[in-house]
Amino acid sequence: MVQFRAVSAALVASLALMLIEAPVAMAQQPAGGDQASASVSASTPKQVAKAQRKAERKARREKKNAELKALEKNGYRESGNQDNYPQNLQNAESKAAASKQAAPASGSGQ
Repeated sequence: MVQFRAVSAALVASLALMLIEAPVAMAQQPAGGDQASASVSASTPKQVAKAQRKAERKARREKKNAELKALEKNGYRESGNQDNYPQNLQNAESKAAASKQAAPASGSGQ
């Protein structure tokens, strides 16, 4: 009998909590139909700064990956033989620079 009362008391308490929290959760949704514009307009300066830093990091990563891809295309392998490390990298950089200069010249001759 004591277990039944404890279980029923717990059930009543959980139902009461659900009924109390439901209106609060619904009140936090934006009144308008467009949730995306409401979240953008409600951005704090901290969120805006974080988004800018994230975009800058992404741009730097893309630039770094493009440079690495160009070096690998011109013969540099970072996981390869590292006996001639600086020379291998410099050779790949010079080949990449030469191909970058040759590309606009060949494109303008059309």
